[in-house]
Amino acid sequence: MPDKIHPLKELMRKRIVVLDGAMGTMIQRRKLSEQDYRGKRFRDWQGKDLKGCLELLNLTQPQVVEEIHAEYLEAGADIIETNTFSATTIGLHDFLFQGEPTSGRKDQEFFQRVVDDVDLRALVREMNLAAATIARRAGDRAIKETGKHRLVGGAIGPLPVAASMSPDVNDPGFRAVTFDQLRKSYFDQIGALAEGGVDLLFVETVFDTLNGKAALFAVADVFEKTGKRIPLVVSGTVTDKAGRTLSGQTVEAFLISIAHAKPLVVALNCSLGPDEMNSFIDELARVAPFYVGAYPNAGLPDPLSETGFPETPETLTPKLKHWAENGWLNLVGGCCGTTPDQIASRGRFRGARPSRVLAKASRFRELPKILPPARRAIRSDACPISSNPGRFTPSLFRHGAESICLKRRGRSY
Repeated sequence: MPDKIHPLKELMRKRIVVLDGAMGTMIQRRKLSEQDYRGKRFRDWQGKDLKGCLELLNLTQPQVVEEIHAEYLEAGADIIETNTFSATTIGLHDFLFQGEPTSGRKDQEFFQRVVDDVDLRALVREMNLAAATIARRAGDRAIKETGKHRLVGGAIGPLPVAASMSPDVNDPGFRAVTFDQLRKSYFDQIGALAEGGVDLLFVETVFDTLNGKAALFAVADVFEKTGKRIPLVVSGTVTDKAGRTLSGQTVEAFLISIAHAKPLVVALNCSLGPDEMNSFIDELARVAPFYVGAYPNAGLPDPLSETGFPETPETLTPKLKHWAENGWLNLVGGCCGTTPDQIASRGRFRGARPSRVLAKASRFRELPKILPPARRAIRSDACPISSNPGRFTPSLFRHGAESICLKRRGRSY
């Protein structure tokens, strides 16, 4: 019997699928206080202020999160993402970890204590489970009311530290965190999201591909442990008009770096608005052998705008419509500064425009054959990155991370 087609894949074969917009923008509109963030449970919290810890609201104000999901679903979103963008031990350590660096700066010893903290790991697991439950409840209610597919994506965002870059300009060889620490932090989150019943996993806003690799490695660990596979959406972030991620990769290099994970969708999100992202979506759609998605910011930051970003539904829709008409998209949504009104505007053209058709062949598929064999594969018993971050040189990044298969414990990642 043939494998059942995943609902997202089935939808993308028919039309452009609509993703929701910004969670943070909608939470900020509610102007919650410190006491709102604390709720009853953390009323007597003696640590750092919790205002701004958006993921904590899954536990202290779940009705607020569910209301936002409902607004996006009512606007026509096919997919809603869980409120878990930073819901990892490393991602939330500034709020919830009460230890301090012993060396004067956050280093690998400090982050080892973060990822090993029993209470913090338990809280992160609870947050992710709660977030999946909240989104699942909102999605199931929308299915019942409309009779249409509504999917829940588990949001897996970047971390406040990077594995391939130093946070100290005076010490470029310094690495605050190891690959294995990133993997462990992501594993706790992804395992809880999978247990919570998400339909998809979104490894998104990847500005450092090595961090993204750690997340993908953790995904593989969870799949191996549970025996269950969940479709992946992997989304990178181009940080400027030069067309590179913060760690220096072009769109095509990023694509090659994550292709081993075989995502259902590869996308670009955040950092740029539709005007700045235009050429990069064109490039991604041209070379990607996967379905392609885009969820740009509502323009570049503008402190004078209501949402902090200038694009409105009236200005944003024509720009995304152009992408759809060019056949670049299978999935479209919004990132920072976007609201249900803007997501509703995407629904106006999704049914009328054909979604991007996967090419049978692409230049992307031929690239690994061009590179010398030594650059196509590095085989060793230990990951050279996690055991010695300093060995991850620019040369290795260019010729390695763009196309190599790093071997660890007998499994590629």
